[in-house]
Amino acid sequence: MENKSHALAAGIFVAALSVLLLALAAWLTRDTGQRNIYEISTRETVTGLQPQAPVRYRGVDVGKVSTMGFDSKTPGNVLIQLEVDAAAPITSETFATLGFQGVTGLAFVQLDDSGKQATKLVPNEATPPRIPLRPGLLAKLQDKGEKILDQVEQATLKINQVLADPNQKRLAAALENMGQAATSLGQAATSVSQFSSNTTAILNAQLGPDRVNIPAVVKNLDVALTSLRGTSDAAKLAVTEIGKTAQRLNAKDGPVDRLAEGAEGLAHAADSFNAATLPRVNRVTEETSRAVRQLSRTVIGINDNPQSLIFGAGPTQPGPGETGFTPPGANR
Repeated sequence: MENKSHALAAGIFVAALSVLLLALAAWLTRDTGQRNIYEISTRETVTGLQPQAPVRYRGVDVGKVSTMGFDSKTPGNVLIQLEVDAAAPITSETFATLGFQGVTGLAFVQLDDSGKQATKLVPNEATPPRIPLRPGLLAKLQDKGEKILDQVEQATLKINQVLADPNQKRLAAALENMGQAATSLGQAATSVSQFSSNTTAILNAQLGPDRVNIPAVVKNLDVALTSLRGTSDAAKLAVTEIGKTAQRLNAKDGPVDRLAEGAEGLAHAADSFNAATLPRVNRVTEETSRAVRQLSRTVIGINDNPQSLIFGAGPTQPGPGETGFTPPGANR
């Protein structure tokens, strides 16, 4: 009997706690601000839009979608009822578009205006004012997608016609003819230039103020060419000799190898000097420095007490803390 009473009390407690939690949730989610009702009637597709979807004015949350259905006044239209904060600047220039949240596909109502001066819409619950819905980016792409595909198809057909086999052969022949014509034109231009240069040279030689004996010039040119050939042969011989000298220098056990061996021996000698001789020199230098310091202290003592050379240094004066120590200035 006692167990049943405990279970009943626990059940009543859980039920009361659940009711309190529900009441608290309803109180926390209640709408405390004043909201006006507006409507949207459109023939556009509203895929992804659901009741309770947010309504935003230029990105700022100003309300939510309350209901969705069909417009009884205009058959075929979708009627969307909005609850918008009274502080939102809804005017006759305000229009709505559908926006989409990330990659979820959920839509929301985006409100905006043209920026012109306009009168504010007067709320009326019996006949709510209507806000036009303009097509968004996706709707525009969907409407123009078929036209774009048709244009792409037409362009593809025209490209295929241009690139057909007969046209390709004609185009290749035309390009080959153009290349041959350009080559012929270049050869003709070169011939004309050479003819003009030769004519100018002949006229200057025979009719100019300084007439030139052409046979003598040709003979001099032959002599110059012969000399140039001799110079070229001498240069070739010089290059050959230089190559042989370089081979001798780079030969095995040649001057370059001997020079490298001498440099290596010098490097070993330097290493031996650094490893053995230099530390000994450093120790001798340190001992010499120590002897010089001792000699300096001896000279200073003789200068302070010359009779120490005859009578010795005498007893050592007691220091601080020793018996007989007298601090400086105590006898004054």
